[in-house]
Amino acid sequence: MRITELLTKETIQLNISSDSKSGVIDELVTVLDKAGKLQDVQEFKKAILNREAQSTTGIGEGIAIPHAKTAAVKSPAIAFGKSVEGLDYESLDGTPAHLFFMIAATDGANQTHLEALSRLSSLLMDPEVRQALLSAQSEDEVITIINTHDQEDEEEAVEESDSSSSKILAVTACPTGIAHTYMAADALKAKAKELGFDVKVETNGSGGAKNILTAEEIENAPAIIVAADTKVEMERFKGKRVIQVPVAEAIRKPADLLSRAEKQDAPVYSGGGNKEEDTSKESKGKSGFYKHLMNGVSNMLPFVVGGGILIAISFLFGPQSANPDSSEYNQFAAIINTIGGSNAFFLMIPVLAGFIASSIADRPGFAPGMVGGLIAATGDSGFLGGLIAGFLAGYVTLGIKRATKNFPQALEGIKPVLIYPLFAIFITGFIMLQFLVEPLSAVNTWLQSWLEGLGTGNLIFLGLILGGMMAVDMGGPINKAAFTFGIAMIEGGNLAPHAAIMAGGMVPPLGLALATTFFKSKFNENERKAGIPAYFMGASFITEGAIPFAAADPLRVIPSAVVGSAVAGALTMVFHIGLPAPHGGIFVFPVVEGNAFLYLLAVLIGSVITAIMVGLLKKPVK
Repeated sequence: MRITELLTKETIQLNISSDSKSGVIDELVTVLDKAGKLQDVQEFKKAILNREAQSTTGIGEGIAIPHAKTAAVKSPAIAFGKSVEGLDYESLDGTPAHLFFMIAATDGANQTHLEALSRLSSLLMDPEVRQALLSAQSEDEVITIINTHDQEDEEEAVEESDSSSSKILAVTACPTGIAHTYMAADALKAKAKELGFDVKVETNGSGGAKNILTAEEIENAPAIIVAADTKVEMERFKGKRVIQVPVAEAIRKPADLLSRAEKQDAPVYSGGGNKEEDTSKESKGKSGFYKHLMNGVSNMLPFVVGGGILIAISFLFGPQSANPDSSEYNQFAAIINTIGGSNAFFLMIPVLAGFIASSIADRPGFAPGMVGGLIAATGDSGFLGGLIAGFLAGYVTLGIKRATKNFPQALEGIKPVLIYPLFAIFITGFIMLQFLVEPLSAVNTWLQSWLEGLGTGNLIFLGLILGGMMAVDMGGPINKAAFTFGIAMIEGGNLAPHAAIMAGGMVPPLGLALATTFFKSKFNENERKAGIPAYFMGASFITEGAIPFAAADPLRVIPSAVVGSAVAGALTMVFHIGLPAPHGGIFVFPVVEGNAFLYLLAVLIGSVITAIMVGLLKKPVK
């Protein structure tokens, strides 16, 4: 598809009358609407303004490319406007903007549309094109200029990867993946050619990742430039020098970035840091069970915490306050119990499965994951069924994506909206219903019966183990494994395990806070200051509050925390405590099943044990 199939005479306005950014946007939106390209004018304008709020689309050199990809667009189109005098568009280089291209892309824009839009973005990097457009006197002249420089029929040269060479590597990405992604890539490649650098650029656009960097290239690269305003896959760069900048920096200062990369003037990326990994590539399916599980758990937690606490609050009105046949019935209690239990809490398993699947297979995995999770929830296969459904849906979708990788280019647009969901939902649902729900339901029932049948001694041992697990890595995999087990038990109606888990999770920060108060000579000034917020984090069930102390002296702090947490977990079983709320710390103590004072006592005893052990084991600070 040529650019001029999207940019037509009807969408060209040669004389922009506005002298402000908002006025230009209004004029170009009106041009697109009059040309019949929009379904909802207000929604489209809102999408344009939302994109501007992320970062200005005034890229400098007199150009602005406001753009949006939204269902408010009836058919993909480009509007062009020109202001000879120029106006302030809040451009990155601070200069007035003269040329305006408003890109309107549909949610389901096919590959040919996206390629045309990306070519326009690249074409505008040519000073000759910009000058010609600024001088154009008619719509026909604009069309001719674009057609002359739009080399649709020339295949883009494929960059051969010489794994033995040390290329400077780059990744570009912007939120919509239409304009800035490709302009940044072209700016880097053009400047690299001018300076004599060997460079390879991976673009993460709307049409998917192109020119993907290989593991061998990454291994040999002196440095990697990541110019992105959205998530990109970062874990593959672990141990390499990485320059991370907004995508606009690659457009404005490509020479500086290339020079820094060539000199290796960048910090080493350690992995798992502040930059989130992208979940948009199939390679994510290989990156580990734990990460996929945590993606599901972290997105499920708001449903668990909000729903669980609402259920717990309803119990304050009486154990049967939500039962209309009971004398304790209270209408308000029944409402919040319904919101928390029948709605928010019920959604936790589908959400868990959906986000596990999307971690593995990106967005196409979400729908089959949700459906598989819903089948697990309604089929009484519980939390375990949700876990299995999530991984099943993710890898089924990944398999379908790979199986359809070589489909004709014309089918690219329908793969995410038809082929992936149709086959992934069917296969996941069929396997769950025919082979997994019934046996998993039996396992779930057996586990609940086994827990209910445990004697006092066995329950104490279970509490000891669960409480201790919370302190081993303080928010890491072992801690999360215990926490996840506790949520599953609440969902199944067994409230005792999670009481031990919460107690065990509160002890490490509280115990260390007590230690800094009563054994001040064993801590430096910064550690004593850190003890104050540790009180609040411990009281709120934020085990991570103990991490600074554990990192500074792991051989003494971690064993002390594990012992205190294990004792607290065991005591909750001795005291027959049940906890209907999955989170909240002392703020949910009023809703525990059993004696809230004894629950608090269990936490305090565990915390004191940890504090005393730390005080005895640590050496005085000189």
